[in-house]
Amino acid sequence: MMYSRIAGTGSYLPARVVTNFDLAKTMDTSDEWIRERTGIVQRHIAAEGETTVDLAEHAARRAIEAAGIDPAEIDLIAFGTTTPDQVFPNCGVLLQDRLGLRGCPAMGLEAACTGFIYALSIADKFIRLGDAKCALVVGAETLSRICDWTDRGTAILFGDGAGAVVLKPDSEAGIISTHLHADSTYKDLLYCPAGVSKGIGRPGDPAMHIKMSGNETFKVAVNTLGRIVDETLAANSLDKSAIDWLVPHQANIRIIQATARKLDMPMERVIVTVDTHGNTSAASVPLALDAGVRSGRIKRGEMLLLEAFGGGFTWGSALLRY
Repeated sequence: MMYSRIAGTGSYLPARVVTNFDLAKTMDTSDEWIRERTGIVQRHIAAEGETTVDLAEHAARRAIEAAGIDPAEIDLIAFGTTTPDQVFPNCGVLLQDRLGLRGCPAMGLEAACTGFIYALSIADKFIRLGDAKCALVVGAETLSRICDWTDRGTAILFGDGAGAVVLKPDSEAGIISTHLHADSTYKDLLYCPAGVSKGIGRPGDPAMHIKMSGNETFKVAVNTLGRIVDETLAANSLDKSAIDWLVPHQANIRIIQATARKLDMPMERVIVTVDTHGNTSAASVPLALDAGVRSGRIKRGEMLLLEAFGGGFTWGSALLRY
C-alpha cells in the first residue's frame, strides 16, 4: 500500500508586525485585554501590494528546498485560502506560474481556517491512488484585507502569513488518516458577506469585513475539536498517549488549551504560535508545523495530530507520522 509523507515544510510571515499596543492606539482595547482573552501578543500584516500568492511563493520555495526536490518534480498543487488574489485563475494556478511549472493540476480550496487540512487530505488521496508523485500543499492568507480595524472583537484576532508542505510517496505510513466535516447550521456565526454573485463588497464597504459571534463560535469550536480528537483516535484504534505532538489551528489559546486537555497532553507537547502570529486562518496549521520542525522540537518518526476549525463551520484533522 502506498502512503504520502511530508518531505519538507516551509513558511513565511510579512515583515510588518502589529502589536497589541499598536492596536490600543486606534481602538478601545489593551494589551492585557487581548492577551487574557486570546493569548495573542502580535500579528504580521502584509505590506501594501503584497498578496496571498506573494506570501505563498516564499513558503512554497522554502518547503521545496527543505524537501530537496526540483520544483519541476511537483505534479499537483492544492492551495487553501479564504483571501485569493483574484476570482480566477485560482491561487494554485498563480503559484504554479511563479514556480515555472506547466501542466500539473493546480486548485484553490476555500474552507476558511480548515483550508489547509482540506487541501492536505485531497493531496494525500492523489498520492495514495498513484495520481501524483509530488504534491505541494499550501495554506496562505491576507486576512488583514477583510478586517474591520475599528472592531476589537475581530481585528485583534487576525494576521497574515503562509505555510506549505511537500508530500512524496512512501511505503510506510506518513499521513495515516484525515477527517473532514462541515455544518451549515452555524454559517451565520462566522462569515464575510461580500461576494461576486451577490454583487456586494467593495474596498471600504462593511460587507467586506469579517463578522463573528465570538462567544458562540468559541463554544462550538471547543466542543467540535474535542469530538474530532475522539473520532481520529477511534478511527485508528489509538490511545491518547500515542500522540507526540498536537499541531492545532491557532485561533485562541483557550481553544488550544481545551484540546490539549482532551488529549491529556501537557502544553509543552503542543505547538503554539498564536501569540506571535495571531489567527492566520488556512495558514495557521502549516505555519505552526514549520515552526515545530525548524525549531527541532518535532522529529522524524513522531506522531502528530493536526486539527482546525473555521467559518462555515468547517473542521478537520490529520493524523500523521512525521
